[in-house]
Amino acid sequence: MSKSMIVFAVFASIVGGMLTATQGPTNAMLARPLNSPVNAAFVSFAIGTAVLLVLVAALRIKPDLQGAASLPWYAWMGGVYGVGFVCAAAFSAPRLGVATTITLMVGGQLLIGIILDHFGAFGVEPRPVSLGRLAGLGLVVLGVLLVRRT
Repeated sequence: MSKSMIVFAVFASIVGGMLTATQGPTNAMLARPLNSPVNAAFVSFAIGTAVLLVLVAALRIKPDLQGAASLPWYAWMGGVYGVGFVCAAAFSAPRLGVATTITLMVGGQLLIGIILDHFGAFGVEPRPVSLGRLAGLGLVVLGVLLVRRT
């Protein structure tokens, strides 16, 4: 992979993380008048779907339907995970604070990321669990405690 692609991936990850952190409190705001984080998630996904339709049309991205049909069932579960994330963030952000919610979510993401990397799950290149990776997870847990402490 070229250095410019790596730089772009780092930038995209940082921006994606910033957007993810913003999603919790904005969906929590939406959940109040809609009486539920689930209703807020529904509206969020509906708007997101509309934006994706515009992007697909504008970029003229054509899917490989044969390739998609050959995928295992769990390849289609990304939206389910997204529902869990959006509902959890909308519920937790007003109760725990945005920083604590996001720190806990990053901890959960790092934990499952280490596990998925170790086993090479979902076709990713295996990266064994190491002391350094576990130390990084420990530091995130410490970060949760520090961020939560008021």
